[in-house]
Amino acid sequence: MKMNGARIMLECLKKEGVDTVFGYPGGTVINIYDELFSFKEIRHILPRHEQAGTHAADGYARATGKVGVAIATSGPGATNTVTAIATAYMDSIPMVIVTGQVPTALIGNDAFQEVDIIGITRPCTKHSFLIRDVKDIATIMKKAFYIARTGRPGPVLVDFPKDIQVAMGEFSYPDSVEIRSYKPTVEGHPRQVEKACKMILEAHKPVLYVGGGVVLGDASEQLTVLARKLGIPVTTTLMGLGSFPGDDPLSLGMLGMHGAYCANMAMTHSDLIIAVGSRFDDRVTGKLATFAPHAKIIHIDVDPTSIKKNVRVDLPIVGDVKDVLAQMIKFTDKMKDKTVEFAAAMEPWHEDISAWKDKHPISYKSSTTTIKPQFVIQKLRELCDENAIISTDVGQHQMWTAQFFKFNSPRTLLTSGGLGTMGYGLPAAMGAQAAFPGRQVITICGDGGVQMNIQEMATLVQNKLPVKIVILNNNFLGMVRQWQELFFDKRYSQTCMELPIDYIKLADAYGAKGFLATKPDEVEKVIKQGFAEKGPVIMEFKIAREEKVLPMVPAGASLNEMVLNA
Repeated sequence: MKMNGARIMLECLKKEGVDTVFGYPGGTVINIYDELFSFKEIRHILPRHEQAGTHAADGYARATGKVGVAIATSGPGATNTVTAIATAYMDSIPMVIVTGQVPTALIGNDAFQEVDIIGITRPCTKHSFLIRDVKDIATIMKKAFYIARTGRPGPVLVDFPKDIQVAMGEFSYPDSVEIRSYKPTVEGHPRQVEKACKMILEAHKPVLYVGGGVVLGDASEQLTVLARKLGIPVTTTLMGLGSFPGDDPLSLGMLGMHGAYCANMAMTHSDLIIAVGSRFDDRVTGKLATFAPHAKIIHIDVDPTSIKKNVRVDLPIVGDVKDVLAQMIKFTDKMKDKTVEFAAAMEPWHEDISAWKDKHPISYKSSTTTIKPQFVIQKLRELCDENAIISTDVGQHQMWTAQFFKFNSPRTLLTSGGLGTMGYGLPAAMGAQAAFPGRQVITICGDGGVQMNIQEMATLVQNKLPVKIVILNNNFLGMVRQWQELFFDKRYSQTCMELPIDYIKLADAYGAKGFLATKPDEVEKVIKQGFAEKGPVIMEFKIAREEKVLPMVPAGASLNEMVLNA
């Protein structure tokens, strides 16, 4: 049966198991929306801004492990997605973004609402396609989803000209695709895995350094088994939080610029770092010249371009982290005598780590008169559901959440790590809530970031998405202010946001509920009130204005040169 290109596109999404898309209509996608009108198999959620819709698709992807899908019209609709696409690209999130385009005959003629969105997004997409023939739609969509979800995941853009949407063609969806130039390595080389295991069993001060690749690769179970089996301490990046239980005795917490003292000291004194699905980001390594000076490095990653990119590596293993970790478990099972000796030799290392944990734990000075943001995070953790999904915006509140909210399961923290995108938290929570209507979803924001996509309150209310929005309000762009205080003699240039916003009235204006806490003894009551409501809620907490995120490794300093108190 023949159908138009717009309908073929929707049938492709259906074949890929897509149940939810986030999109905003416009002239060059109006044919897609006309078909959507009677296409009941896919739920469409209308955001109030294309950036937010694409962030929502990102949040959906992070929470579910599926490919998130966003739709935008040409020109400004397409360019509004760019920040969200870059956010997904930096954090390796599988997404397909469909953008409308002017008719093929007008491409390059500066037609109304024409932009070269493929050219604009080429640096921040894994791949992109321009559909030029209705016969190619199905194959291109199959390739787009395959590329987005395999190897190192990432966003793929499909530019869809208006004349191809109305052209008629036969629909036949391929079972598989072969891309000559794209063949990601999945299985780690057995000989390299064997070498890695022998290196581990010969080490005295090993550390598992774990990144977001373990979450994306669904390898948390294998990581946990290996770490507990061998008794190796585990530190995670921001993106890796939840890949290993945060309350496990082997957990060192997050490392890096705002990481735990014990984690940074362990990396500094380690004799072997086993990097799993991590990329040695500058926020993790600090000063490269002094990073892990005594350690050999094993680097496991599905993306060969990430290995040796930032640091020297003694043993590279290219492959899916789940496969490699499973191989390592099997190999060490055969070496029981060695593992017993290894465990005994590790005792002094565990004693060192315990001493570092005791010397400088992650902590803060409590107050009976002023709300400390760390206290709010701890109360949220205490009162929320065990399987709650937490999204954050970017800034101080993001780091306090990483430090004080113990994440025990993967895909329960959604946050912009690589790009650090303010405005991410609320729409990402929206996407997660759309994916899991029965789960508790909380977004933790600052008063700066939450205003960047606050219009999505309307989307939450309209779609009955009961996201709980926590605003830690210090009337500052807090993280920049902290740097200005510590390194710029308290010249608070353009970081003070004194205009008082009544977030309770704002919630009411959108048809939601709002609650305010100004004193420490009101915090628990407000959280319980917010959680008890069935719809979306704003919970605002007036926090200590000049509270800092500590510890902190200053820019250009080594991991062991931490500011612990200020």
